[in-house]
Amino acid sequence: TYAGEMPLILKMNSANSLAGGGVNDQALTASVDDALRLGCVGVGFTIYPGSDACYNQMEELKDIIREAKMRGLVPVVWAYPRGGKVSKDGETALDIVAYAAHMAALLGATVVKVKPPKAAIDLDAAKASYEKAEVAMETLPERIRHVMQAAFAGRRLVVFSGGEAKGVEGLLEEVRQIRDGGGHGSIIGRNSFQRPKEQALELLDQVVKIYLGQA
Repeated sequence: TYAGEMPLILKMNSANSLAGGGVNDQALTASVDDALRLGCVGVGFTIYPGSDACYNQMEELKDIIREAKMRGLVPVVWAYPRGGKVSKDGETALDIVAYAAHMAALLGATVVKVKPPKAAIDLDAAKASYEKAEVAMETLPERIRHVMQAAFAGRRLVVFSGGEAKGVEGLLEEVRQIRDGGGHGSIIGRNSFQRPKEQALELLDQVVKIYLGQA
């Protein structure tokens, strides 16, 4: 119905809250052909760097990205580290988020989605390198700037998840900091769609204006 009217992305793998066992994986639920049939401009895929399933996910994604690009679709990759050597608190540490963005870029993603990084280094092997390079990480814009550097020096589009629902001013301030760090966008589904329609539209308009430098 809406083909050609809005840039749709087909998410090609999916999980659910009923599965147990701590398996950080998602089932492949769609194909590039499905995306073309629906009139989409891109395909999406989630990887969990560090998980026991990460290498299979990377191999799946490699084939999907190759086919998508051959057929003119934009590949979008959600890169959420967990498992392996990554601690629970470290899932949003600066070195881990930057590494995840870099992996997605290496796999061929045009658009990368990661979580906003916190001022921490999780991998012991990375701490000496960060200290030697004197990587700035005190503020969110500084951390965003480092993630952008990891995504082929800003040659890939990187968007950041919005996290839990929060107040409008808190959300908009985070958006400004992401913009100031060179980030390309914010994913704010629950922060917009859990509001009444008019409030949601107003919020989205404000976010767009921030990224356009108009607010």
